[in-house]
Amino acid sequence: MRPPAGREGGRRRRAAGAVAESKADWMGSLPAALRSYPLSNLAIPGSHDSFSYWVDEKSPVGPDQATAIKRLARISLVKKIMKKWSVTQNLTFKEQLESGIRYFDLRVSSKPGEIGQDIYFIHGLFGIKVWDGLKEINTFLEQHPKEVIFLDFNHFYAMDDSHHYFLISRIRSAFGSKLCSVECVEYVTLQYMWKKKHQVLIFYHYPLYQEYSFLWPGNKMPAPWANTTNVHKLLQFLETTLEERSRYGTFHVSQAILTPRVKTIAWHLIRGLKNTLVHRNLPMILNWVKTQKPGVMGVNIITSDFVELVDFAATVIALNDLLLEEDESAAKH
Repeated sequence: MRPPAGREGGRRRRAAGAVAESKADWMGSLPAALRSYPLSNLAIPGSHDSFSYWVDEKSPVGPDQATAIKRLARISLVKKIMKKWSVTQNLTFKEQLESGIRYFDLRVSSKPGEIGQDIYFIHGLFGIKVWDGLKEINTFLEQHPKEVIFLDFNHFYAMDDSHHYFLISRIRSAFGSKLCSVECVEYVTLQYMWKKKHQVLIFYHYPLYQEYSFLWPGNKMPAPWANTTNVHKLLQFLETTLEERSRYGTFHVSQAILTPRVKTIAWHLIRGLKNTLVHRNLPMILNWVKTQKPGVMGVNIITSDFVELVDFAATVIALNDLLLEEDESAAKH
């Protein structure tokens, strides 16, 4: 089932497109000095539950949900409420890419009872087919050959090895020679990627990654999760996990997101995630981002919900200017 392209969606897309254009080629436009920096030392914007801009109310509740929720969801109103809390992004993959997002947090599942091995994105409710999302991403990459993306497949539901083999073959079909083989993290710079004509790094949190040279192990992309509704606790957690970050050998995700508790959802059933937690706290989260610095022990990938609500991607990208200032001051001494 295709997500509907309603009037409201069209209006929103035009508005998003207007502000997004300048960030579609931000990696290709970085100053020459930064092209030899490991990607693990650059500031890169990402999205949390990247695919959740469209979920299917009519499909069964996903296998990522507790049995009690599955029973409740037989009531259609419950599914409508679930949708309000399952959607964490408003922009499609293409719109996120155009606005500068380069890291995608992906959770996938088979659809129990469905014949065949199709895999879908999932967050409480089923989203679009993974294949459709991969094709949309690849179309963008064809048009923007200097942009590099990270696809982090970190949660799998209702999938046996045959489903994984099917998904991995889809990934290879979608991106082909754009896939970057596993390498020492510090070697992976924009220059390195451009020279090899690679644009995609796939992180795969399942043992079968060992059988494929283009699947990076999940432990190369640690993404500590604060699991809190309290913005002050979140920011303290982000600080602490950055201090503990490995100096070398991995990328690092700072998940600048607040997670609703069951109690939060119960109190604010109809308002949903965006109106309850995100709108109110995004300014504080963005202020934290502005005080950060990329580099060996600094921020790398920063993810957020509803990335278009504030100038999130542009704020993260601008942090890379601090690396240039560092270079200039080092040259003077």
